[in-house]
Amino acid sequence: MHNKELFFRPGCRVLVIGSSGAIGSALVANLRQMVRSRDVITISRQKDGLDFMHPNTIALDSVGQDGPFQLILDATGALDINNAGPEKSVSSLDYDVMLNQFKVNTIGPALLIKQLMNFLPRTGKAVFVTLSARVGSIEDNRLGGWISYRASKAALNQVIKTASIEASRKNPQSLFMAIHPGTVKSKLTEKYLGNHKFVQPAEAAKNILQVIEQKGPGDTGGFYAFDGQKIPY
Repeated sequence: MHNKELFFRPGCRVLVIGSSGAIGSALVANLRQMVRSRDVITISRQKDGLDFMHPNTIALDSVGQDGPFQLILDATGALDINNAGPEKSVSSLDYDVMLNQFKVNTIGPALLIKQLMNFLPRTGKAVFVTLSARVGSIEDNRLGGWISYRASKAALNQVIKTASIEASRKNPQSLFMAIHPGTVKSKLTEKYLGNHKFVQPAEAAKNILQVIEQKGPGDTGGFYAFDGQKIPY
């Protein structure tokens, strides 16, 4: 049987955005063992000042010197912003809180796609992945609450779906995906873990990269869990 050529191999160039976060840093550590370390380029808030609350910081023209990239991985996102956590009911909705959720979880990643679409090659497997969340699924919403966060992630999924259509016209082998990494233990999530099952960032990173390896252009525009299963929009 002919073995499928591995995506993660020497020569695969990767850009990780949000590389200073728990999942982002774990992705970088894993990727540097899978491809040449010098081919893993990083952008983060700590190192580069990338801040979705300030649109002027999203100008990433300098990255062009290092492109193209076979994989662009957006590991940004936030649950608590400016000490405001998820709402428990509609009565708790606040204009600024909701706007900030969309700035960080939807508008920021959308502007990354705008900036970086042309850094993906026009031939061969070319992947853009953003981290979404299962609670962004409209069909799977059975508990309510967390309205702003849910809505921002649902909107992010739509951005990925729409961008995937445009990207496929430029390169039929392109693959745009939103991936739910599972409940990952970090400083940002620890107060919400409760009795939920969780994974460490290193395990989450391995799961994400395995999904990227397994999926192909026929899967583009999809919303997937860490185990590769499709999540309904």
